[in-house]
Amino acid sequence: MNTYNFNDSLYKETESYKNFINDNPTTANLNIRTSAANSAIPISGVRIIVSKEIDNNKIIFFDGETDESGMINNIKLPTPRVVSDDLEAPNGTTYNIEAIYVEDNIDKNYKILMYPDICVVQNINIVPTMMVASWSVDEYGS
Repeated sequence: MNTYNFNDSLYKETESYKNFINDNPTTANLNIRTSAANSAIPISGVRIIVSKEIDNNKIIFFDGETDESGMINNIKLPTPRVVSDDLEAPNGTTYNIEAIYVEDNIDKNYKILMYPDICVVQNINIVPTMMVASWSVDEYGS
């Protein structure tokens, strides 16, 4: 399986890209929030890779790190056209999210279904080993 960046000019010339965009002409926004301690402590520096397998190729739509607030906002992802029939379930596109926290060798994977013209927030709970160590039994005398 080859890996391509979605915005790579060489990939944009392929039939695979053209077919995908034809099937997914609209966009939706994805926000990522990484934290620890039940969302009380934001975790910065978590590498987030948003990808999708298309025609046996891994296509990367986003690759970046969370900020000091543990956030990445407004990742625009292609989605299918809105269907105006209330009797049909809306079409969506599934993406893979990989969260890598190198400091503690944490690698988590998620699948997310994106629908046209919406914003999805994916919460990712990271438990750094420094937090586990700071709550040791000896510290509290138990």
